[in-house]
Amino acid sequence: QVQLVESGGGLVQPGGSLRLSCEASGSIFRIYAMGWYRRGPGKQRELVATITSGGSTNCADSVKGRFTISRDNAKNTVYLQMNSLTPEDTAVYYCDADIYVSRYSVLSRYWGQGTQVTVSS
Repeated sequence: QVQLVESGGGLVQPGGSLRLSCEASGSIFRIYAMGWYRRGPGKQRELVATITSGGSTNCADSVKGRFTISRDNAKNTVYLQMNSLTPEDTAVYYCDADIYVSRYSVLSRYWGQGTQVTVSS
């Protein structure tokens, strides 16, 4: 069984920063892409950023220049550094990972439970 656990969310003032972490644990053979999504109040879930096992990244236009995704493959952990936060960044942030649980398994996507980020003065 695989678990993804996010941490680092909270309340921050506009212009502030937060760093989210997401650790994958359990029966893991190999992790490919990892990413962050968010769902704001009354909005649909949207992609924030992704990172491949080789370190190639992709970010939504709305967060380019402010958010940075990174990962530590040895720790099965993906990070999201969020700077210059605005109230529009308020959302539940979810991490996901594409994982092989064994050499012979199919690649499956797993999700974390989400962490709340609130940007408000």
